Amino acid sequence: MIVEQFIFTVISLAIFVYMFFKMIKNNDTSYVVILILEAIGIAINFMEFVFSIEINMFFKLLKYIFSIVIPGIVIILEMNGKTLIEIINITRAKFYMFIENDKKAKEALINLVTKVPNSYKGHKMLAELYEKEGGMRKAIDEYVLAIDINKKDYNSYYKVAELLNGLNKRDEAAEMLFNLLNKKPDMYKATELLGDILISKEMYKEAVNIYQEALKYNPVSYEINYNLGIAYTMLNDFQNAKVCYEKAAEINSLIYNAKYSLAEIALIYKDLEEAEKRFLQVIEDDELSADGYFELSKISLIKGDKITAIKYVNTAIDIDSRRIVDKVKKDPLFIPILARISIPFNLDNQEEREETLLKKEIKAKEHLEEMVEITRHLSYNDINLLKNTGNSGKRKKIVGLEKDNDERQK
Repeated sequence: MIVEQFIFTVISLAIFVYMFFKMIKNNDTSYVVILILEAIGIAINFMEFVFSIEINMFFKLLKYIFSIVIPGIVIILEMNGKTLIEIINITRAKFYMFIENDKKAKEALINLVTKVPNSYKGHKMLAELYEKEGGMRKAIDEYVLAIDINKKDYNSYYKVAELLNGLNKRDEAAEMLFNLLNKKPDMYKATELLGDILISKEMYKEAVNIYQEALKYNPVSYEINYNLGIAYTMLNDFQNAKVCYEKAAEINSLIYNAKYSLAEIALIYKDLEEAEKRFLQVIEDDELSADGYFELSKISLIKGDKITAIKYVNTAIDIDSRRIVDKVKKDPLFIPILARISIPFNLDNQEEREETLLKKEIKAKEHLEEMVEITRHLSYNDINLLKNTGNSGKRKKIVGLEKDNDERQK
């Protein structure tokens, strides 16, 4: 018993002295808490040893926890690059974040990175808080500081690129993503974002290369296959686009964007049966149902079934009045049945449906719909000649094809 108390006294006093000099050296008052706990443990042991007071098991455990366990944990963490002030402030920040007091959490983290500028965890958590409250530029600065400390923090690379893209700094975002993919080529979410940026910049061939590289690491990704289909679509490479959309629809049959694109491609190649089958699947989706019914009405008109066409177009108008009526008025196919279409009188008062499709999806969807109209009078072979025709030269080439087609028909 005496030996155990003596050993405890030596160890606890050694730890106390170590912590005291650590506090003086670092000018860090956070060590005061550890010193107080250490002192309590030493006091319990002193009363037991000097006054021969019998203490129960609870106080025995308490003196070991206060004097040996807690300081020991702190010393081990410090040996692994942590500091006491970092441990305390990160613990405080996590607690405040748990109780949803972000203001106090931010104060704790700012205090930490001010006193410990090389705190990777502090900068990373502070960046996440700034991002959460909408301070994108401050978030970028903190993520960059986190990257400077930990060069293998690939998620922070991605977050910086994502935030730069959100601030419409696409060139800087693309540069960051290229650097990231050189370090970690299998990070397919970075590939997807880079592809989106390239599509937004109308660099479709480059986007195809990026998505194809991503498929090497994640061939069963719906997003990558679907996005590759969009890139091929914008290049008028509908055969390859179809392959990608089919793969995407096979991976996730509950997402209907790929099915809509497949239906439009079927229309481009004048396969009405395939298009009708796909659009009948599309109408199950809330977002695309109005467009699905509208396209089904057009197919019915082409087939000469006016009664079914009227039913479909009226259903589309019931779902999304303003947009579908506008499309009906612009499409000459509907002239023969215009008088029988139920167009609301108070159309201007109709609430416009909120658009939930992404910009790239809208762009590809509108491009496909335009190509359906453009290729209506072209032959199958002429349609294939459109492959890789850029948007700027598209109409010029199509006009030439239409003239050639007319001459052949004569």
